[in-house]
Amino acid sequence: MLRDEDVADRMIRPAGDAGIMLDLGSTPDASINRRVHAAARQLHRDLEGYAIEIIPAYAALLVTYDPVRHTYEDLAAIARRAVAGAADMPPQGRRRFTVPAVYGREDGPDLAEVAALHDMSPDDVIALHAGRDYPIYCLGFSPGFPYLGGLDERLHTPRLDRPRSRVPAGSVAIGGSQTGVYPTSTPGGWRLIGRTPLTLFDVRVQPPVPYAPGDVIRFQPIGRDEFDRRRGQMPVGEVIS
Repeated sequence: MLRDEDVADRMIRPAGDAGIMLDLGSTPDASINRRVHAAARQLHRDLEGYAIEIIPAYAALLVTYDPVRHTYEDLAAIARRAVAGAADMPPQGRRRFTVPAVYGREDGPDLAEVAALHDMSPDDVIALHAGRDYPIYCLGFSPGFPYLGGLDERLHTPRLDRPRSRVPAGSVAIGGSQTGVYPTSTPGGWRLIGRTPLTLFDVRVQPPVPYAPGDVIRFQPIGRDEFDRRRGQMPVGEVIS
């Protein structure tokens, strides 16, 4: 029978000459992602003064370090212990960010098509999409873009065959089995179903992105008047665990 430390050994490998990759799984999965964030919390404590950056993804963690000051073997030993103990760590410090959104029409040009693909009404899609918490698996693609898990299977929708050259900032979208929101105006191939008036990325404030991997986002349907009233605000999180 494999010991926890033996399993941890198999998960850890070099990432270039100044990084360690910790592979905790192979697919986006809520339980694996929770373990990723538990390991990240432990590593932030154990590697203080050693690591330059600790970056969580769907099912992996990247730790970067200064190879002039520290060796791979030293950091791997610390990481091994952190991964072995992360499985039983409860969630800590998670925050919920409520993101208001106007759904449909010019703000969600793909809403009607998404509804038709699933034999639903647009209102059904809105109710399913806005009725739950979405864990932030990781940030990527563009600054502050949250890859969100937990989308209702009835809303899983393929990406567009031909991506748009410009997606407006704040667009709420579905791509495959995930949902997310575009913090900045970029190209994109996800289905646009709504738009938030909030600012989700601002280099003038610290931190420039208010949420982090491990937090959760819940979408709240609003009308046009509230959209205009809240334009430019940044979301504020509430601690839930």
